[in-house]
Formats: sequence, structure tokens, C-alpha cells
Amino acid sequence: MTAEYELKDIDFEDLEDLLEKVEDSFDIKFVGDELLQITTFGQLCDHIANKIQLDNSDDCTSQQAFYKLRDAISTTLQIDSKTISPDSILVDLLPRQSRRSRTKKLEKHLGFKLNILRPPHWVTGTLATIFIASLIGLYFNWQIGLLGLGFSIAGLWLVNKIGNKLDLQSVGQVAEKMTRENYLKSRRNPKSFNRSEIEKVLTDWFCNDLNLDKSKLTRESKFV
Repeated sequence: MTAEYELKDIDFEDLEDLLEKVEDSFDIKFVGDELLQITTFGQLCDHIANKIQLDNSDDCTSQQAFYKLRDAISTTLQIDSKTISPDSILVDLLPRQSRRSRTKKLEKHLGFKLNILRPPHWVTGTLATIFIASLIGLYFNWQIGLLGLGFSIAGLWLVNKIGNKLDLQSVGQVAEKMTRENYLKSRRNPKSFNRSEIEKVLTDWFCNDLNLDKSKLTRESKFV
């Protein structure tokens, strides 16, 4: 598969969801049909960089994100900051018994959600299957179908509230996630940005969220 075809099969809803996250991270807003003329990944990166109307500063955001996260961990969990490195193991800092409460403390200190906890995949998979089966069941018995829909929707809401599984293994990975999803809030000066970083951040983000092969995602990769 050549690079020009790498983006053609992306689910439109998944792309929309990602672009909404991009808006929040970079404090921008896509208006009307301004993206209709964007046909390649490189054009999208340039367009987003041009929309960020802030001072350019040649400093490293992921490094600043790590320092912010290290300070939050040190302050809220009472851990010596000198012992915290990008390779520090997350499950050691956030043991299962107190994981949700510790994560909430970190998020309160940072001022934004980390979104690092999730329910077990088998639970969400089971509830998603019940949801789909209930939709089909509406055609045969609408009462049972509605009951199944209500159960699956309520279940998904609940397990997402109480889930405590970690997909990330290290503090450095959390800092990278912060850099993607809370770019400006992760910087020492949120009124500035590093223009040269934007394409790398978006590349990592697209590959991570849309399950793309980073070696094939180039500036010439086409959306259409």
C-alpha cells in the first residue's frame, strides 16, 4: 500500500472525533467548510499550525509536560521528584487499590483530565454486543429491545466512570499523551507554541488514535 492511500479508509466519525480533540488541545476552531480544500496530511498540519495565533517559541513541549506531570506526582502523592523519571512505572505510582483517587488528585493539580483509565475490554465488548443485539431486537420485541438498550447504555456509562485499567506503562507515555491532548496547557507559557512541533504531534496523534502505520503517514498521504 502506498502512502497516498494510507488515509482513504479512515472512519469519518473517528476523524471528526480526533479533530474535535485537536481543537481543544490547540484552542482553535474549525469553521464551516474550511477543511474541504485539505487533501493531504501535510496540508492539514500546515493549516492547523497557521490557525494557532500565538507567539512562536523554540522550546520542547513534551519536556515541559513531563516537568508539569512530575511536579503534580511529587506534590499530590508525596514522592521525591528526583526519583521520578520518564521511565518510572505507572502502576508503581498508581496502585490498583487507590488508582482512581490518585489519578483524580493528579488531574486536579494539573487542571485537566488525563483520560488514562478505562474499564476492561471484555466488559465494554460485552455491553457493546448487548447494545447491538438490542437494536436488532427492537424489530422483534420492542420492550425487550428497549430494556437491553437501557441496560447497555447505563452499563457503559457506569464502567467508564469506575474503570481503572491502565493502557500506558510509564510517566513518559503520560507526558506524551498530555502533549497531544492538552498541548497548550502542558506548556510553561500557554500563550506560546512551538510551530516546528505541530506536525510531529499530529503524526503521533493520528497514528495512535486511528491505528495508522507511522512509516506510511507522510505529508503526501491523502484523505481523498
